[in-house]
Amino acid sequence: MTATLTPPSPSTNSVQLSGISWQTYERLLTELSDRRLRLTYNRGSLEIMSPSPEHEFGKEVLGRFVETLAEEFEIEIYPLGSTTFKHPELSGAEPDKCFYIRDISAIQGKARFDPFIDPAPDLIIEIDITSSSQNRLQVYADLGVAEVWVYNGTALAIKQLENGQYHSVSTSQFFPDLPLLEITKFLKRSKTSGYLELVRSFRTWIRDRLAIHHPD
Repeated sequence: MTATLTPPSPSTNSVQLSGISWQTYERLLTELSDRRLRLTYNRGSLEIMSPSPEHEFGKEVLGRFVETLAEEFEIEIYPLGSTTFKHPELSGAEPDKCFYIRDISAIQGKARFDPFIDPAPDLIIEIDITSSSQNRLQVYADLGVAEVWVYNGTALAIKQLENGQYHSVSTSQFFPDLPLLEITKFLKRSKTSGYLELVRSFRTWIRDRLAIHHPD
């Protein structure tokens, strides 16, 4: 099978390749490991994406929101950032952010991830501002990732895995009783508000909502 190239457009900052072998993907992971690029491999198709500042800031904000939620819910989490996860010979991807919640004991302290032994993350964050996460969603379904949050610059979608497919829902299985789609208003404010001011106001919102659902 011959590889073909789809040139990048100014709005995506990505290159799409087809007809790529698993061995080529593995080699590129090694050769490009010191460059700020994200590789997504899905059944012979490869996307190479160069994240924009807007993309990087978005993932940091939403990642911080997850950490704040965990603090307020008193739920232990284990973040592994953009670690490369693979379903050998089939697919592989590097999420914007990922968190272990249920399977922390199986992964904590490990220096290397073994796809044949170690579980996939429980929660993944994807920022769809400069490229689509559609190919990565298939990878995450292959891996068995329970929940993916996708923000496209306008709205937040919470997707949960069911029978091998992701379905949009309004609440997270990890942080119940909160209308998390309302996070969108905080994400939009991130363009004009100070970072720590935004986190503080988000924390206040969480506490107010928890007080409604769980009054003393």
